[in-house]
Amino acid sequence: MPVGSEKLLKPREFCELIGISYRTFKRWVSEDRVHVVRTPTGRIRVPYSEVERILREKPETKETRAVIYARVSSSDQKSDLERQIQYLTKYCSAKGYRVVDVLSDIASGLRTNRRGLLKLFNHVVNKHVDVVIITYKDRLTRFGFEYLEHFFEQYGVWIEVVYGEEPKDAYQELVEDLLAIVTSFAGKLYGMRSHKKKRLVQGFRKLLEKVEKND
Repeated sequence: MPVGSEKLLKPREFCELIGISYRTFKRWVSEDRVHVVRTPTGRIRVPYSEVERILREKPETKETRAVIYARVSSSDQKSDLERQIQYLTKYCSAKGYRVVDVLSDIASGLRTNRRGLLKLFNHVVNKHVDVVIITYKDRLTRFGFEYLEHFFEQYGVWIEVVYGEEPKDAYQELVEDLLAIVTSFAGKLYGMRSHKKKRLVQGFRKLLEKVEKND
């Protein structure tokens, strides 16, 4: 298909306009469900006409139901939690999404039994939502984001991450999560009350403090 002067979209721009995840986009490309072109440097681009074609082929556009999910690690960050919710609410309004629920947790991203997260899973499996809106990937989970993304896709739900990279001021939260991981593994290796476990955790804590000072 000659594209001429037609506008070419980056894959993630295309995903945002169509309302699919990047993983789904890659599958569509492999199945020839969407036409792509390559630039002279080998980058994949999507002709804008593909957006128009796919939107035309979609059944009558239905309302997009969104669930907002926000998280902070400690209670002294409640103001940040409120800012996340406020911004994501405005974001959904600008995108034309209907917010069906606003969920939040004050807990580490390593915890899997967060009340808000479990309620989010219920929304997904009961097909009450079309899109989950978060600020950063780590708000949903510290590790394994791709697994959750794949799980949600099985129910026709995509995750929309408003920002790309984690903010620099999230360093302390990351340090706390790393300490939690080391503490857990040290407890399994030596026992939770073992002196070896305590020495290992204390040594790791000092190492992190030294790294922070050098930065």
